[in-house]
Amino acid sequence: MTVSLPLIFVLGVIAWAAIKFLGIRLWVAVVIALFGFWLSHTFLASAIESGTRSGVDIVNGTHE
Repeated sequence: MTVSLPLIFVLGVIAWAAIKFLGIRLWVAVVIALFGFWLSHTFLASAIESGTRSGVDIVNGTHE
């Protein structure tokens, strides 16, 4: 049986847990999210995407 979860859902759950249980303030989470949107429009976006894909492949066991 294969379970597929979108990465954004997993990150959302982590953010919710950080706000709820670690005491991270909501405005800090919003600033981090906005920084992520800004970062996606820079030259680092392709490196971040390939690194994320490699990490997901390792977790899924599909790396070569």
